[in-house]
Amino acid sequence: MGTIAKIHDMLVGREVSCTELTQQYLGAIESANGELNAYVTVTPDEAMKTAAAVDQKLAAGEEIGMLEGVPMTLKDNMSTKGIETTCCSKILTGYKPIYDATVWEILKSQNSVLLGKTNMDEFAMGSSCENSCFGGAMNPFDTAHVAGGSSGGGASAVGGNLAAFALGSDTGGSIRQPASFCGVVGLKPTYGAVSRYGLIAYASSLDQIGPIAKSVEDASLVFDAIAKQDKRDSTSKGGGNTYASLQNDIKGMKIGIAREYLDGVRDDVREAVLAAAEVYKSLGAEIICFDLPILKFALPVYYIIACAEASSNLGRYDGIRYGYKTAQYNGTHDMICRTRSEGFGEEVKRRILLGTYVLSAGYYDAYYKKAQNLRGTIISAFNKAFEQCDVILAPTVPMTAFEKGHATSDPIETYLTDICTVPVNIAGLPAVSVPCGFNAKGMPIGMQLIGRSFGEATILNAAYRWQQAAPEKFTDTKWGVKL
Repeated sequence: MGTIAKIHDMLVGREVSCTELTQQYLGAIESANGELNAYVTVTPDEAMKTAAAVDQKLAAGEEIGMLEGVPMTLKDNMSTKGIETTCCSKILTGYKPIYDATVWEILKSQNSVLLGKTNMDEFAMGSSCENSCFGGAMNPFDTAHVAGGSSGGGASAVGGNLAAFALGSDTGGSIRQPASFCGVVGLKPTYGAVSRYGLIAYASSLDQIGPIAKSVEDASLVFDAIAKQDKRDSTSKGGGNTYASLQNDIKGMKIGIAREYLDGVRDDVREAVLAAAEVYKSLGAEIICFDLPILKFALPVYYIIACAEASSNLGRYDGIRYGYKTAQYNGTHDMICRTRSEGFGEEVKRRILLGTYVLSAGYYDAYYKKAQNLRGTIISAFNKAFEQCDVILAPTVPMTAFEKGHATSDPIETYLTDICTVPVNIAGLPAVSVPCGFNAKGMPIGMQLIGRSFGEATILNAAYRWQQAAPEKFTDTKWGVKL
């Protein structure tokens, strides 16, 4: 049983009131967040108000939904009306949106209890969460290690039992990578399955919101709730209806392993993924190995496209309309230059400059146009691969969580941690990261299951079957609320 189902049963059975449960989570945050740094904003008033409304419904004998009264959190790049939303950047200090993101609008209408906003790499640019202006979120398995990025705060909060589930965003692996590092489940949905309205953009053709949870069931429940078509997002198509498919037999399912996904992967990670493949064999699935040579181009294609879109999206931060504004300047142009220089962190400035460069005259055809053409080739290669198999099995990250400080010492090497995750975003496909083992130091290893476009039901079913077959891989940490 997942955490959400446990909470639901406890509330309905009157084992605990929603107010008491919410107080437990807020107390755990107060106690543990100093070490984990998962939350950048805590919203006790909002949480207690919702909890009281849920208790009132229960007292009146009314039925409540599965997510009703469940304490959760949002990444700090999702708009929350009247609640500071900074993208963990100095340039958005003090910014309080005047509207809610669609995903929060949906969850708020279902009386999910918002505990606060979680830490992230600034504007979702990073793989360690250390690019945050608030300092990085720490790994609940060992606080000497990073939680991963960019949705590190959400993964740390869920792994540390400071929230039942979190919503993160995934542009090149930003849900799956921290989920892998923190030993939890992270789902990156198909592009367009979940509305991006109210998500502060990094790279608009790659960004996608999804759940981080303790179990596959929880991720499925949350995805089904938020995967709704939204007229305010022209790319939104909706999805959902995955929870009913979790019990399906996977006998005869064809699970593919692309050899290129195992290149350059550390031995302990490779062994854990291949061991998982053997478990799938024992469950009646067929393992098919094949080549996917186009994957070697995925990382440069991703960084060219993502940085180009970032240079456009982040042009709106000028110090005039909202957020940080430099104190001293001479004229409008100087004010904008100083505001951006002082307000953006080093990694964000690095990516804006790279994106501006590849879009500039003389380089557009050589870089951006070529990357877009290769994107089409990558999409075609995945389509061809899915003619041979139903699901692709791969490592989530080539390594386990690295120690804090490592990412800032070698940013280029840190970019390589995205090598297994970015192809999915380029192709707009769904993928779920699930725990599949531990290294010699006890740090979690994650594997990802990649599916066809809008094939969330298939990959979550396969992930659930793995969870049932290997429950020992889904272990808990010492932190937070114990149900």
